[in-house]
Amino acid sequence: MSIFNQHFSWFPKKSLEVYNDRAVISMLPLGFSAGLPFLLVFSTLSVWLVEEGVSRTAVGFFAWVGITYSIKFLWAPLIDSVQIDFLSRKLGRRRSWIIIGQIGVVAGLSLMAIFGPKNLVLFSVFALLVAFSSATQDVSIDAYRIEAASNESQGAMTASYVFGYRLALLVAGAGALYAAALVSWSFSYFLMAGLMSVGILLVFFMVEPIPPAMSQDSTAPKPLFSRLRVAVIGPITNFFLRYRTYAIGILIFVAVFRLSDITMGMMANPFFIDLGYTKMEIANVAKVYGFFMTVFGAFICGLFVSKISIFLSLFIGGIIVCLSNLLFYFLAGSEPKLFYLVTVISFDNFAGGFASTAFIAYLSGLTDKSYTATQYALFSSLMTLPGKFFSGFSGLLVDSFGYQDFFIISAVVGLPGILMVVWLFSINQQLTKNSV
Repeated sequence: MSIFNQHFSWFPKKSLEVYNDRAVISMLPLGFSAGLPFLLVFSTLSVWLVEEGVSRTAVGFFAWVGITYSIKFLWAPLIDSVQIDFLSRKLGRRRSWIIIGQIGVVAGLSLMAIFGPKNLVLFSVFALLVAFSSATQDVSIDAYRIEAASNESQGAMTASYVFGYRLALLVAGAGALYAAALVSWSFSYFLMAGLMSVGILLVFFMVEPIPPAMSQDSTAPKPLFSRLRVAVIGPITNFFLRYRTYAIGILIFVAVFRLSDITMGMMANPFFIDLGYTKMEIANVAKVYGFFMTVFGAFICGLFVSKISIFLSLFIGGIIVCLSNLLFYFLAGSEPKLFYLVTVISFDNFAGGFASTAFIAYLSGLTDKSYTATQYALFSSLMTLPGKFFSGFSGLLVDSFGYQDFFIISAVVGLPGILMVVWLFSINQQLTKNSV
C-alpha cells in the first residue's frame, strides 16, 4: 500500500463525484454572477467616489445603497409565489427571476459608467438599481441552489457557489481597480457589465429544478393576494413553530454576528488611499492576495465544521474578525509600508473567509426546503441589515473621530455576536435532546 493510500484511505473517492453533477457545476458561474455587482456598489465604488473628491461622510452614506440586499426578504415571497408568464413558459420560475435580476444589474452598471458620480443623487439611483437587481438575483439563486440538489449535495453546491462568488469579488475588486488605473472608471464599469454575460448565458443551459411537492389543495388556483399572504405568513410561521421560544434569539444572533466586519467595510479602501497606498497596491494586496487568504480561511473553516463543530467555528470566527479590526487600528498609526498592509490583509481576509463560511453553513441549516427563497432571504437579509445601517455612519465617525477610534468601535460592536454563540450551543443541545 502506498503512503498516500495509507494516510488517506479513509477518504471516499466517490465523494468527489458530486462535483461532476450538472447542478453543482452550474453554481460556479451563478456564484460569479451573484458576487460581481456587490463590490461595485460597495468598497470598489468608495474608491471611485474618493477620487472624485466626495467627502468621507458622503461615501459612508452610500453604504445605505447596500441595505437593498438586507431587505430582499420583502419581495422574496413574490419570487417564491409568482411566475412571469412570458419567461416562465420558456425558462421556468427560478431561471426567469434569475435572468431578470441579471439584466437589471447590466443596465444599472452601464448607466453608472455613462453618467459617473458628478450628480450624486442620479448616481445613487443607478447604484440602487444595481443593488435591487442583484438582490433579486440572489434570492432566486439561493432558492435554485437549495431546490436543485439533495441534502447530500448541498455542501458541494455551496462550495461551488462560494468559489464563484469569491472569484467575482476578486474581479470586481482587483479587476475593476486595474481597469480604472489603466483606462478609466467608466471603462471599468462597462467591463463589469459585460462580464455579467457569464451568468446570463448559463441560465439558458441550466436545468430548472422540480418544485417541492405540495398538497392537492395547495395546487388549486388561488387569487394573487391569497398566494402572497400564504407565501409571507407560511415561512415565518414555519420558523417560529420549529424553534418556538428560541426563534427571536436566533434572529437577533443572525442580525448581530457580522456587525463588526460590515460596519467598517465601506471605509477600508478610503483608509488605504488616505494612508498613501495606490490603486494598484490595493488591488494587488487587498484584493488579489486577500482573495487567496479568504479562500484559505473558508477551507480551514470547512474542516472545522465537518470534523469538529459548527458552533466552535462560529465562536472562533467571531473572535478573529474582531481582532482583525484592531489590526487596522495599529495600521492607522504606522507608516504606509507594504509589509504592514500584507500582514493586516492576511489576517483580516482569513478571518472573513473563516467566519463567513461558518455563518453560511449555520444559516443553511436553519432553512426549511418548503420555503427556501423566503426563509434564506430573511436570514441573509438580517445578517447584513444592522451592519449596513451602521456602516452608513462610518464616514461620519471617521471625519469626527479619526480612523483609529473608528476601528475600535467596529471591533467592540462584534462582541455581542460572540457571546450569543455560547447561547446557541446550549439551546442546540436542548433542541437535540427534545427531538430524541
